[in-house]
Amino acid sequence: MLRQLSIRDVVLIDRVELSFGPGLSALTGETGAGKSILLDAFGLTLGARSDAGLVRQGAEQASVTAIFDENSAAGLEDLFDTHGIEIDPGEELILRRTVGAEGRSRAFLNDQPISIGLLRQIGDSLVEIHGQFERFSLAEPVNQRRALDAFAETDKARKQVAERFHAWRDTVTRHNEAQQALSASAEKADELRAALEELDQLEAQAGEEAELSSRRQLLQNAGRLVETLNEASDALTGENGAETMLQRAAGRLERDDDISGGRLTPVIAAIDKSSNELAEAIQELNSVAHALDTDTGEVEAVEERLFAILAAARRHQVPADELPVLRESLASQLAAIDGRDDHLDTLAKNVEAARRGYCEAAESLSQTRQKAARKLDTRIAKEFPPLKLDNATLTTSVTPLDESDWAEHGIDAVAFNVSTNPGATPGPLGRIASGGELSRFMLALKVVLAGTSGAGTIVFDEVDTGIGGATAAAVGERLAELAGSGAEQQILVVTHSPQVAAAAGEHLRVEKQTGGKPSAKTVTTNVARLDAEERREEIARMLAGADITDEARAAADKLMDREGTPSEVTA
Repeated sequence: MLRQLSIRDVVLIDRVELSFGPGLSALTGETGAGKSILLDAFGLTLGARSDAGLVRQGAEQASVTAIFDENSAAGLEDLFDTHGIEIDPGEELILRRTVGAEGRSRAFLNDQPISIGLLRQIGDSLVEIHGQFERFSLAEPVNQRRALDAFAETDKARKQVAERFHAWRDTVTRHNEAQQALSASAEKADELRAALEELDQLEAQAGEEAELSSRRQLLQNAGRLVETLNEASDALTGENGAETMLQRAAGRLERDDDISGGRLTPVIAAIDKSSNELAEAIQELNSVAHALDTDTGEVEAVEERLFAILAAARRHQVPADELPVLRESLASQLAAIDGRDDHLDTLAKNVEAARRGYCEAAESLSQTRQKAARKLDTRIAKEFPPLKLDNATLTTSVTPLDESDWAEHGIDAVAFNVSTNPGATPGPLGRIASGGELSRFMLALKVVLAGTSGAGTIVFDEVDTGIGGATAAAVGERLAELAGSGAEQQILVVTHSPQVAAAAGEHLRVEKQTGGKPSAKTVTTNVARLDAEERREEIARMLAGADITDEARAAADKLMDREGTPSEVTA
């Protein structure tokens, strides 16, 4: 859930700080006040496209920061792990986006630089935006399938289908590899046996090349190292070495420590510490010297082994560390050739068994989806009349895919098909409905699917376009219902409808302000949090226009009387 939004130098916005809580919040303002700018700025933190035109004139860069609560990271752990991002449990998510005056854009997650693509993935999980000119997430077939699955609570079934799908594909891959191997000639088999015999005798291990190279270098320079070690040992342990000098110094200081009044104690302690570290150094020195005390023939043995491994790697055109893997691959190919038809028959049976297992799980999932689809259609139909969609129908179709399109999500294609007029042929949701109708379709879907989406924040941009009166009131009621569907559900609605605004628990007004000298006026966009009286005036303005009448105020009072206690949202 979104907690704070901070905007700096975006178009007409100089500086805006907004804080949000759960529930329904309405953003209103006159046309051109800058509501779209506010949404564009928010969209930047969710991975929307940017350009230099978003930077306020005279500013070096635009900056937008969105802070989401400590529960927002739930479900994103795998995504963070994939990209090497460390987020502590219970930590807030801070998404920040900057756009330079030259057009360069940068993204950050909790002050860690991230790609815009990753920012978009995170934003898609945290926020859903539905609006006249936005890409409706539920208009996408893949999201329609996910929505139906969430409604039907198919998590366990989908996991089983995915596991069986991958098991099936793995058996198909092994069968195909075996078929290719069986086409090899007897000559190929002889080549494999010869190569396997060589590799079995060699018994090369992963990492052995590096170990041998290091040992060879050490042994080749043994003489020089021994001389160096002897010199170092003499300097440390000789008659006038560091060890003796430290002992003498410590003895002298300890003798006179009492008469110094303890002033020499820290010095003695430091010398003791140095003596201990010196002893460790001498021990390590002896260890290195011991490692060099080897048989004179070891250099030849190491070189012979190293050269044999490198020669085998060159012959087989693989890195030396991959020789063990190559050996297993050659053995598998030879086994496939030697096993002939028996091996291939076994693999074919495995493929068929895995396919049957997948089909059983996928068919069970399909039946669950079909039952849920009928239930979903019935519940959505009840939402249409109050939203002035009396003639509309929505049918959730679950149709079988061609086998070539079967995947880890199952064997079904799921689609929301709608008709907005009696007798009209239903078609895809995203293409049949007009902008205003599409927003209301989405609202109806979201009310029915409340609690199934992982997004804690949902934004509706002008969902009330083209409606008024009782229909607008119904839209407001359903937005409030959706906002109340969960303790952490948050709905933001940009609206021109007083009925919708009156349904909100919190009211924010976007307004333009003019300042500066007459010769150099400046225009900025600000956002004000309205108290009860200011809210009354704003709703009255939305009802009556510029000239607010007492009748408009009375009507505003009537609309507001039916609302509950405002949520804790500040701006």
